[in-house]
Amino acid sequence: MRVAIIGAGAVGGYYGARLAQADHDVTLIARGANLDAIRDRGFCVRSGLGDFVVRVRVEADPSNVGPVDLVVFAVKTYSNPEALPLVPRLVGEGTSVLTLQNGVDSADELSSVVGPAPVLAGATYIASTLVAPGVVEHVGTVRRIVFGEAFGDRVVTDRVARIQEALSGAGIQAEAAADSRIPIWEKFIFLAPIAGLTAAARLPVGPAWAQAAFQEVFDQAMAEVEALAHHAGVPVAADVRAQKMRYMDNSPKTMRSSMMVDITSGKPLELEALMGTVVRRGRAAGIPTPVMATLYGLLKPFEHGSPVQP
Repeated sequence: MRVAIIGAGAVGGYYGARLAQADHDVTLIARGANLDAIRDRGFCVRSGLGDFVVRVRVEADPSNVGPVDLVVFAVKTYSNPEALPLVPRLVGEGTSVLTLQNGVDSADELSSVVGPAPVLAGATYIASTLVAPGVVEHVGTVRRIVFGEAFGDRVVTDRVARIQEALSGAGIQAEAAADSRIPIWEKFIFLAPIAGLTAAARLPVGPAWAQAAFQEVFDQAMAEVEALAHHAGVPVAADVRAQKMRYMDNSPKTMRSSMMVDITSGKPLELEALMGTVVRRGRAAGIPTPVMATLYGLLKPFEHGSPVQP
């Protein structure tokens, strides 16, 4: 299978490397120091599942690649203005475009540039960090993708089944979903609150979760996002919040959300795709989102990185 990865970082880079290791024809779309490092030394994965390096094609301009079978769209959402125009250059007849971005708006944004037919949507669960150009560190063993058709009938189509088989054959925990909205929203119900709260607190999970008050406000924030899922007609699990609370109880105490890592590193935040989406959807639907709106306001000055001090 010919695969192009837009966003050769902690998530896209890892999955691209796994597919390349399994002898798929992979091209990473990268830029700057990351592109130079991959071109010179290959892409390195450090993982408890085993370290490896793959020599893989890397390009800055997708026009040099042309249409592929599968595009994996894995850039941070704040890079969409620059990244979305790259996608059509990789799309031909029969191309599938799988978004693994955070939030619930990515499939619609991709549809605006390639139409709805090619678009697949998924949620990914992986603890990985781009620790240096061309080097990803994968913590733990989870490398899970749950995905399906973004539009049309809610069934597992032949192309979803084929892609699921290819991902699984590359050592990725891939699951096909008849209704891709469910895993995406169930992740969003968890991710938007935990990202915002740990970023605002500048704390990893351990010291934050040890406080009963933190757990209470986390559950309140999840309830706000769950109400938006119901309003959107997405049949999330009735016990989705209880599931996420149990998950947090059993999570490594050193676990850090990517937004917490970004804010403490002075990097831009995926603020609009997470807190911003909740606030805007809540206002449009007449659903109160006081916890998420507070987090949005607190984190807004850091959206583009550390604010300039007056």
